[in-house]
Amino acid sequence: MSARYLLPYAPEAIGGLPAGLDALVWDGEGPVPGDEELRGVEFFCLPYLRHAVALPVIRRLPSLRAVQTLTAGMDDVLPYVPDGVVACNARGLHDASTAELAVTLILASLRGVPRFVRLQDEGRWSQEFHDSLADRTVLILGYGSIGRALAARLEAFECEVVKVARRARPEERVHGAEELAGLLPAADVVVLLTPLTPESRGLVDAGFLARMKDGALLVNVARGPVVDTGALLAELSAGRLRAALDVTDPEPLPADHPLWHAPGVLITPHVGGPSSAFLPRARRVLRERILRFEKGEPLTSGH
Repeated sequence: MSARYLLPYAPEAIGGLPAGLDALVWDGEGPVPGDEELRGVEFFCLPYLRHAVALPVIRRLPSLRAVQTLTAGMDDVLPYVPDGVVACNARGLHDASTAELAVTLILASLRGVPRFVRLQDEGRWSQEFHDSLADRTVLILGYGSIGRALAARLEAFECEVVKVARRARPEERVHGAEELAGLLPAADVVVLLTPLTPESRGLVDAGFLARMKDGALLVNVARGPVVDTGALLAELSAGRLRAALDVTDPEPLPADHPLWHAPGVLITPHVGGPSSAFLPRARRVLRERILRFEKGEPLTSGH
C-alpha cells in the first residue's frame, strides 16, 4: 500500500502532526521501499547524512510534489529534482551547531590547541604564546542565518566582526560582495559561510588568498569547492596563511592527500551540523513543512 509521505522519522517521533498521517518511514539505512509503496509519495524528506542512497529514490516517485532536505546546502540535491517539484532546504536548522563549530575552529587554531594535543600525546609540557581572538577582526563571508548566529556568539570575544553578503544591507551594517577585495587585507580571520553556487565555486582562489594578510586564518564551514585547494595548499606550505576546514575539496579527503599534513591546518570531517542540537531542530523544521503541505500552503523553496 502506498503512502503520501516518505519520512526519516515516525510521525509520532516528530510530534504535533495530524493523527493517522499517511507516512512511510525510511531512514536511509534499511532496504529501500518497493515501487508499489512509493507510488503515491508526494512529500519526501531525505534522511540526514544519507543523500548518496536517498537521491536515486527521487526518480522512483511518480507522484512527487515536494522534496525536503535536512541540510542547508542543496547543491547535490537539485540535479535530481524533476521540473515542477518544489525543493526545500532546512534554513535555520544548523545555525546553532555550525556557528558553534566555527567558533571552536577559530579558537582552537588561534590558541594552538592542535599543537598542544600533539604535545600531550608525547607527555610534553611546553608553555607557548599564541594569538587571542580578542582584538582581532573576523570577516564573515556569506552573512545569512548562520552568519547571524556566528556574529552573536562572537560578541563575547571582544573582536570586531565585519559582515559581507552578496548584496549590501546598510541597515544591518552588511557590506556587499563588491567591497570584499578592499576588506580582506584587514581581516585576521575569514569565515566562509557562502552556499555553493556557480558564482561561489572557486571564489577563494589564489587572488583572494593573496589579499589576505600574513598569518591570517581561513575558516571554511561552507562547502569545499568554494576554495581552490591547490591555491590554499601553496599558501599553507609557504607558512603565510593558516586554515581551519570542516569541508574540503575533494571530500571525503583521501588519506594520502597533502592537505592533511600541510602546516598550519586544522581539519574536521564535515561535522558542522551533526550534534545534539540537530534532532530537536530537525523535528521542528519537518513538522512546520508537513503542516504547511497538509494545508496546501506554499512551501519555502531552496532554489
